[in-house]
Amino acid sequence: MKPFIMTADKAMKKLKDGNKKYLDSETGKGNISKALRLYTKEHGQHPYAIVVTCSDSRVIPESIFSAGIGDLFVIRVAGNVIDDHQLGSIEYAASHLGSPLIVVLGHTCCGAVDAAIHHDPEGYIKFITDEIKLAIGDEKDDFKACCLNVRRSMALIEHSLDIAKMEEKGMQVVGAVYHIEDGRVEFL
Repeated sequence: MKPFIMTADKAMKKLKDGNKKYLDSETGKGNISKALRLYTKEHGQHPYAIVVTCSDSRVIPESIFSAGIGDLFVIRVAGNVIDDHQLGSIEYAASHLGSPLIVVLGHTCCGAVDAAIHHDPEGYIKFITDEIKLAIGDEKDDFKACCLNVRRSMALIEHSLDIAKMEEKGMQVVGAVYHIEDGRVEFL
């Protein structure tokens, strides 16, 4: 396993500071320069956080956390649900890239959570809503359901043997909710 590039606490501070910048921004704040693109091509990526979030087009982790190229390893899937593919991606970023922090980032006004609460979809969407239903049970409040869904994804990540070993060495798994209405990230 590659050593962590920084402590999980320092990574969390960078995310919180980045979100504060974002709240007052009109344009992106992360470094996307040509020089950084060339540097990461030659030296690889060293993301300080892994962010598992929803595919919703209003949820843009790099913007939300004022991050640039190489800062975040982002995994997106509707409803920020976890399966073996996401776990494999998380384990890769944690063990090979040295990312010390995993953030499961849910959001308000989530269509997947709403579908799990109020509808019974068919097709492949059902795979997503069934996972969310396991997380939320009979909960009907959208925000509470979102938080329960985030916590279930966190538990599934922490259940991974590789992640459990990395947590012993300082890695952290945290949950958060992005408030679409004002841009604020609330860490759970």
